[in-house]
Amino acid sequence: MSAAAVIAPMLVTFLQVKPYEAVGIALASDVLASAASAHTYKKNKNIDVKNGLVMLVSVLIFTLVGSYLASFLPQATMGGFSMFMTLLMGLKFIFRPVMEAKESNRNRSKKKAAIQSVVCGMIVGLICGIVGAGGGMMMLLVLVVVLGYEIKTAVGTSVFIMTFTALTGALSHFAIGGGITDWSILVMCILSTLLFAMATAKFANKASAKVMNRMLGFGLLALSIVMITVNYII
Repeated sequence: MSAAAVIAPMLVTFLQVKPYEAVGIALASDVLASAASAHTYKKNKNIDVKNGLVMLVSVLIFTLVGSYLASFLPQATMGGFSMFMTLLMGLKFIFRPVMEAKESNRNRSKKKAAIQSVVCGMIVGLICGIVGAGGGMMMLLVLVVVLGYEIKTAVGTSVFIMTFTALTGALSHFAIGGGITDWSILVMCILSTLLFAMATAKFANKASAKVMNRMLGFGLLALSIVMITVNYII
């Protein structure tokens, strides 16, 4: 999954980082973590680089568009939206887990799959640029449900694409937003995310799809409840 989807709302909630800067830090943290995870999935032959390139181009372009649009959004709107998105994604993985793709999706023509990849890449890119998610969770859903990938190949392909989308989004956010105010937060986020990504990628390649979905869902749900409580209840 995208570490950025978790980091951005946490920075806003617990460290009072401005939402736009938090998005940039979150995306920057996702670059090395995604690259390390992709390397692990590649070793286990769970990445489809060739067929992921079409979506990659579309996602990269619209990540830049999303980053630009995000600079015009109110700070409170960005922070609140990312928290509730975390809650919804947690519920989705618990009650509607991503398991196997339908056989009909696997048999679609190459032309239709390419068009779907471009359109879905546009949507994922916008979400990545605006919310601060590297797009991993959305890409995972697209690769399995729309393009017919098996779950582990979908995860591996999504983190491969995330490496480039997160880098593009981070650079554009820092360029538009005026840079970083606290480098220590950025460094700590990058290091901690990288270490845990390397460890969990090894586990994920061995775990079942059901276990992966449940762990992800309950983790996101618990995190979102804590953040919403701190911001809107206490």
